[in-house]
Amino acid sequence: MLLLALDTATPAVTVALYEAGRDGGAALAASDEIDARRHGELLLPAVDRVLSDAGRGLGEVTGLVVGTGPGPYTGLRVGLVTAEALGAARSIPVHGVGTLDALAYATGLDEPFVVATDARRKEVYWARYADARTRVAGPAVDRPAEIAGEVAGLPAAGAGARLYPEAFTGVREDLPAHVSAVALGALAAERLSAGEPLPGARPQYLRRPDARVPTGYKAVTRT
Repeated sequence: MLLLALDTATPAVTVALYEAGRDGGAALAASDEIDARRHGELLLPAVDRVLSDAGRGLGEVTGLVVGTGPGPYTGLRVGLVTAEALGAARSIPVHGVGTLDALAYATGLDEPFVVATDARRKEVYWARYADARTRVAGPAVDRPAEIAGEVAGLPAAGAGARLYPEAFTGVREDLPAHVSAVALGALAAERLSAGEPLPGARPQYLRRPDARVPTGYKAVTRT
């Protein structure tokens, strides 16, 4: 199983080629860039670079894995649409994995903890976990002060937790700040190998996009 994994739900534009087998799996190549405004520019060059670094072609990929968020509308759509297009072009399956779940998986923790990413508007996307593989609450979008009592003292990973240490009092610098496509691919491979079905590329927005249809048009009359 050769999986091309990618995620653009956060400022991280992350791509990895992950090979899974009976004895486990490993990332053959990966690319991670942090730029909240250039998802569209950076993603496909990163895909080409990862395939080249691994010495593999797109025709060898047996499945795609894409982070489904939650995340801002525009950035999240870049990854989802790209994965869907590549999957359709190669007639291979596209598997969706939650971005927060992949970030949680990368922590490797076996104790309760919380993950939070920056949702802008002074809010965070967050979820609570029993361990690195088991989500017990969320994902949700809230202001940090509104959930401070729920997350206080728990180990916390993610850029959202680092932005609001007054709420996420257990934030740890040794835990990842951004999602990695390596973790995304590894988590997907583990679930698929266990026979667990994965959803498709269905986005988790959690709130409406900023864009709105204009209202209050001024009436124009003909004379």
